[in-house]
Amino acid sequence: MNTTNHGGPNAHLVDALAATDQSRRLRAALSVGTHPDPGLAEALVARCAVEPDFFVRDMLTWALCRLPAEITVPRLIRELGSNPAQARSQALHTLSKIGDRRAWPAVSTLLHDAHDDVARSAWRAAVALVPPGGEGGLAASLASELGRGDRDLQLSLGRAFVGLGDAAFAVLDAAAASSDPHVRAHAEATERLCRDPDSGFTLSLEMAKRVAVTGPDT
Repeated sequence: MNTTNHGGPNAHLVDALAATDQSRRLRAALSVGTHPDPGLAEALVARCAVEPDFFVRDMLTWALCRLPAEITVPRLIRELGSNPAQARSQALHTLSKIGDRRAWPAVSTLLHDAHDDVARSAWRAAVALVPPGGEGGLAASLASELGRGDRDLQLSLGRAFVGLGDAAFAVLDAAAASSDPHVRAHAEATERLCRDPDSGFTLSLEMAKRVAVTGPDT
């Protein structure tokens, strides 16, 4: 395996990944992905933790996906224990794209992360990586997040349930009987989304909230 440092043949790419100009960083990430070099894995992962631009981060993830999983997956799993929320979130996103189930145990520990972006990324990654037969257990774990956050976060969780298929329904039915009106509303809107992924989640959520708070006859 090659190694790269600031004095190596790819030093200019490592420097370009941290350039002030966004377009230069994007071109550098594209170049690294076009010509994969395992020696750049560390630099790519480190840049994911701090890169401010969405499109550059997405290109960094693509570049990491082009490298052998035996190199990237262990490094990304270690990143899940990092302090910056972006480091955890982007590592989760990249692991979900790689699709290697060796990451599942580590990913499953972040389903209830206090940072919304990390939790959102963990939900998506978990659905992608859950072992066959584990969907029901994952649905039960995700149910404790029902009612959390704003509309966008709740839609993200709803889409995770959609990805779990039939395993979601029993859990959502139980949550729809919760004493917490926010949980009930979110569960009911999510069940509608599972049955019809093209339905309007926002409208379903608002209607369910009204019913949960005021009762069906109001």
